[in-house]
Amino acid sequence: MVEHARRFRVVDSLLPLGAFVAGIVGWWAMTVAFSVPSFLLPSPVDVVSLLVGNPELYARNALFTLEKILYGGTTGVVGGFVLAVCMAYLPWFRRAVYPYLVTARVLPKIAIAPVLLIYLGTGTGTAVVFVALIAFFPLVLSTVAGLDRTPPEQRALLRSVNAGRIRTALHVDLRYALPDVFAGLKQSVTLSVIGAVIAEWIVADDGLGFLILLGSENVRADVMIAALVVLVVEGLALYAIVAWIQRRFFGYEIAE
Repeated sequence: MVEHARRFRVVDSLLPLGAFVAGIVGWWAMTVAFSVPSFLLPSPVDVVSLLVGNPELYARNALFTLEKILYGGTTGVVGGFVLAVCMAYLPWFRRAVYPYLVTARVLPKIAIAPVLLIYLGTGTGTAVVFVALIAFFPLVLSTVAGLDRTPPEQRALLRSVNAGRIRTALHVDLRYALPDVFAGLKQSVTLSVIGAVIAEWIVADDGLGFLILLGSENVRADVMIAALVVLVVEGLALYAIVAWIQRRFFGYEIAE
């Protein structure tokens, strides 16, 4: 049984890798078979050659994008968690804030970028604020939903032994909320990457998003695709770190 489970995990790991290799081979075969001009669709070889030939350009801009993601994402996640806790334990505050939170949630965030441009100007600071707004809402809504999952009988039991609100929150509420908190955190991480790229298109003059914009203006599909490859790797790495933290430090508690 254990051997069967191990084989299943190996197959599960190999299937995505096989799909990736098939996609790369199909991309290369299409460019060769149809003689697609490189300015329309460069081959994987062209993209790899560009990355290998100028690694400093992409590494530097990847760091600029990562800076915006980390600063903005962390600010949005921390602010969202604090607001979610206030909403979960202060009913009057939740009733006052929740309608406006839903209204802001459905507002397309890209529409906020020009407003930030007027009031804050261009630069990294404005981009960080935009990313923070993007990361803020998924974490708030997921955390509030998670904190509401505690069974009433669990809270009643703790009240019967005079457990305080803080102890109840830490030992019971947070335990039930962890899956939702991490689900919101994963959404915030992926949306932060998107937010950083949008911000770099509108209010910043560095980063992978800005590099993609320059490639588009100069009809350099190879530059654009190479930047996209680096951006995907960066986003997957951030997502994998969050998933590893959940599995390594909280996996047992969540599974209980």
